[in-house]
Amino acid sequence: MDNDLLLSIYKDKAAVYRLKDIAMLVNEPDFDSLNGKLNYYVRRGKLLNPRKGIYAKPDFTAEEVACKLYTPSYISLQYVLQRSGLIFQFDSAVTSVSYLSRTVDLGGQALVYRKMKGSVLVNTSGIIRRNNINIATAERAFLDLCYLDRDFYFDNLHPLNREKISDLLPVYQNAALTERVTKLLLND
Repeated sequence: MDNDLLLSIYKDKAAVYRLKDIAMLVNEPDFDSLNGKLNYYVRRGKLLNPRKGIYAKPDFTAEEVACKLYTPSYISLQYVLQRSGLIFQFDSAVTSVSYLSRTVDLGGQALVYRKMKGSVLVNTSGIIRRNNINIATAERAFLDLCYLDRDFYFDNLHPLNREKISDLLPVYQNAALTERVTKLLLND
Protein backbone atom coordinates (compact mmCIF):
# COMPACT_ATOMS: atom_id res chain seq x y z
CA MET A 1 0.00 0.00 0.00
CA ASP A 2 0.98 3.61 -0.51
CA ASN A 3 2.64 4.71 2.77
CA ASP A 4 3.10 8.25 1.38
CA LEU A 5 -0.67 8.68 1.63
CA LEU A 6 -0.74 7.80 5.31
CA LEU A 7 2.37 9.88 5.98
CA SER A 8 0.79 12.92 4.29
CA ILE A 9 -2.34 12.54 6.40
CA TYR A 10 -0.40 12.21 9.65
CA LYS A 11 1.83 15.21 8.82
CA ASP A 12 -1.22 17.41 8.25
CA LYS A 13 -2.57 19.47 11.19
CA ALA A 14 -6.19 18.41 10.69
CA ALA A 15 -7.49 15.25 12.34
CA VAL A 16 -10.76 14.85 10.40
CA TYR A 17 -11.16 14.59 6.62
CA ARG A 18 -13.68 14.00 3.90
CA LEU A 19 -12.58 12.04 0.84
CA LYS A 20 -12.21 15.23 -1.20
CA ASP A 21 -10.04 16.80 1.54
CA ILE A 22 -7.59 13.90 1.33
CA ALA A 23 -7.71 13.94 -2.49
CA MET A 24 -6.63 17.60 -2.44
CA LEU A 25 -4.02 16.95 0.26
CA VAL A 26 -2.26 14.21 -1.73
CA ASN A 27 -3.19 15.45 -5.22
CA GLU A 28 -5.08 12.25 -6.12
CA PRO A 29 -7.74 12.66 -8.84
CA ASP A 30 -8.88 8.99 -8.73
CA PHE A 31 -11.48 8.96 -5.93
CA ASP A 32 -12.20 5.22 -6.29
CA SER A 33 -8.55 4.27 -5.86
CA LEU A 34 -8.13 6.70 -2.97
CA ASN A 35 -11.27 5.41 -1.27
CA GLY A 36 -9.92 1.85 -1.53
CA LYS A 37 -6.61 2.87 0.05
CA LEU A 38 -8.36 4.74 2.86
CA ASN A 39 -10.63 1.78 3.60
CA TYR A 40 -7.54 -0.45 3.73
CA TYR A 41 -6.05 1.86 6.40
CA VAL A 42 -9.34 1.82 8.31
CA ARG A 43 -9.36 -2.01 8.30
CA ARG A 44 -5.73 -2.01 9.53
CA GLY A 45 -6.57 0.45 12.33
CA LYS A 46 -4.32 3.22 10.97
CA LEU A 47 -7.28 5.55 10.33
CA LEU A 48 -10.75 5.73 11.85
CA ASN A 49 -14.06 6.04 10.06
CA PRO A 50 -16.39 7.64 12.65
CA ARG A 51 -19.13 8.34 10.06
CA LYS A 52 -19.69 7.36 6.48
CA GLY A 53 -17.51 9.57 4.28
CA ILE A 54 -15.45 10.84 7.22
CA TYR A 55 -11.90 9.66 7.96
CA ALA A 56 -10.01 10.59 11.11
CA LYS A 57 -6.76 10.18 12.98
CA PRO A 58 -7.09 8.58 16.43
CA ASP A 59 -6.77 11.98 18.18
CA PHE A 60 -9.85 13.50 16.49
CA THR A 61 -12.43 15.51 18.44
CA ALA A 62 -16.21 15.59 18.17
CA GLU A 63 -15.95 19.35 17.55
CA GLU A 64 -13.83 18.83 14.44
CA VAL A 65 -16.22 16.17 13.14
CA ALA A 66 -19.15 18.53 13.78
CA CYS A 67 -17.54 21.15 11.52
CA LYS A 68 -16.69 18.64 8.75
CA LEU A 69 -19.87 16.56 8.66
CA TYR A 70 -22.13 19.26 7.21
CA THR A 71 -20.58 22.32 5.62
CA PRO A 72 -21.03 25.17 5.95
CA SER A 73 -21.48 24.93 9.70
CA TYR A 74 -19.97 26.26 12.89
CA ILE A 75 -20.23 25.38 16.57
CA SER A 76 -22.54 27.74 18.43
CA LEU A 77 -25.68 27.89 20.58
CA GLN A 78 -25.74 26.05 23.96
CA TYR A 79 -22.28 24.51 23.52
CA VAL A 80 -20.58 27.93 23.34
CA LEU A 81 -22.92 29.65 25.82
CA GLN A 82 -22.41 26.95 28.44
CA ARG A 83 -18.62 27.29 28.16
CA SER A 84 -18.90 31.10 28.28
CA GLY A 85 -20.92 31.07 31.51
CA LEU A 86 -24.17 32.40 30.01
CA ILE A 87 -26.17 29.25 30.71
CA PHE A 88 -25.60 26.89 33.60
CA GLN A 89 -27.53 23.77 32.53
CA PHE A 90 -25.04 21.08 31.49
CA ASP A 91 -25.52 19.43 28.12
CA SER A 92 -22.79 17.30 26.58
CA ALA A 93 -24.10 17.76 23.02
CA VAL A 94 -22.00 19.69 20.51
CA THR A 95 -24.47 22.21 19.08
CA SER A 96 -23.89 23.78 15.67
CA VAL A 97 -25.74 25.82 13.10
CA SER A 98 -25.84 24.63 9.51
CA TYR A 99 -28.09 24.52 6.46
CA LEU A 100 -30.19 21.72 8.01
CA SER A 101 -31.59 20.56 11.34
CA ARG A 102 -30.39 17.15 12.43
CA THR A 103 -29.06 15.18 15.40
CA VAL A 104 -26.21 12.76 14.77
CA ASP A 105 -24.88 10.15 17.21
CA LEU A 106 -21.09 9.94 17.08
CA GLY A 107 -20.28 6.98 19.31
CA GLY A 108 -22.41 8.24 22.19
CA GLN A 109 -21.63 11.92 21.58
CA ALA A 110 -24.59 13.91 20.22
CA LEU A 111 -23.92 16.40 17.43
CA VAL A 112 -26.96 18.68 17.14
CA TYR A 113 -27.41 20.92 14.10
CA ARG A 114 -29.97 23.73 13.86
CA LYS A 115 -30.95 25.23 10.54
CA MET A 116 -29.95 28.86 9.98
CA LYS A 117 -30.84 31.01 6.99
CA GLY A 118 -28.08 31.09 4.39
CA SER A 119 -27.13 34.76 4.58
CA VAL A 120 -26.43 34.42 8.33
CA LEU A 121 -24.73 31.04 8.01
CA VAL A 122 -22.10 32.18 5.51
CA ASN A 123 -21.33 35.47 7.27
CA THR A 124 -18.12 34.89 9.25
CA SER A 125 -18.50 37.86 11.63
CA GLY A 126 -18.13 36.58 15.18
CA ILE A 127 -16.80 33.18 14.12
CA ILE A 128 -13.29 32.09 15.03
CA ARG A 129 -11.38 29.36 13.18
CA ARG A 130 -9.07 27.57 15.57
CA ASN A 131 -7.49 24.11 15.21
CA ASN A 132 -9.68 23.28 12.17
CA ILE A 133 -12.81 24.14 14.16
CA ASN A 134 -15.20 26.99 13.33
CA ILE A 135 -16.67 28.27 16.58
CA ALA A 136 -18.85 31.26 17.39
CA THR A 137 -17.91 33.89 19.93
CA ALA A 138 -20.22 34.13 22.93
CA GLU A 139 -21.90 37.16 21.35
CA ARG A 140 -22.56 35.38 18.05
CA ALA A 141 -23.82 32.25 19.85
CA PHE A 142 -26.13 34.42 21.97
CA LEU A 143 -27.60 36.06 18.87
CA ASP A 144 -27.89 32.72 17.05
CA LEU A 145 -29.88 31.27 19.93
CA CYS A 146 -32.06 34.38 20.29
CA TYR A 147 -32.78 34.15 16.55
CA LEU A 148 -33.64 30.43 16.64
CA ASP A 149 -35.41 30.25 20.02
CA ARG A 150 -37.22 33.42 21.11
CA ASP A 151 -38.15 32.03 24.55
CA PHE A 152 -34.76 30.68 25.62
CA TYR A 153 -33.72 31.61 29.18
CA PHE A 154 -30.17 32.86 29.79
CA ASP A 155 -28.77 32.57 33.32
CA ASN A 156 -26.07 35.24 33.08
CA LEU A 157 -25.67 37.92 30.40
CA HIS A 158 -22.85 39.83 32.13
CA PRO A 159 -19.99 38.20 30.16
CA LEU A 160 -21.38 39.55 26.87
CA ASN A 161 -19.74 42.48 25.13
CA ARG A 162 -22.67 44.78 24.24
CA GLU A 163 -20.66 46.59 21.57
CA LYS A 164 -19.89 43.33 19.75
CA ILE A 165 -23.59 42.42 19.89
CA SER A 166 -24.48 45.77 18.31
CA ASP A 167 -21.92 45.14 15.57
CA LEU A 168 -23.30 41.63 14.88
CA LEU A 169 -27.05 42.40 14.92
CA PRO A 170 -27.15 43.67 11.28
CA VAL A 171 -25.97 40.21 10.12
CA TYR A 172 -29.44 38.83 10.96
CA GLN A 173 -31.48 41.57 9.22
CA ASN A 174 -34.32 40.99 11.67
CA ALA A 175 -36.09 43.83 13.50
CA ALA A 176 -37.86 41.47 15.92
CA LEU A 177 -34.50 39.99 16.95
CA THR A 178 -33.05 43.46 17.52
CA GLU A 179 -36.03 44.37 19.72
CA ARG A 180 -35.85 41.11 21.71
CA VAL A 181 -32.08 41.42 22.27
CA THR A 182 -32.43 45.05 23.36
CA LYS A 183 -35.08 44.05 25.94
CA LEU A 184 -32.95 41.15 27.22
CA LEU A 185 -29.89 43.33 27.65
CA LEU A 186 -31.82 46.17 29.31
CA ASN A 187 -33.34 43.79 31.85
CA ASP A 188 -29.99 42.31 32.80
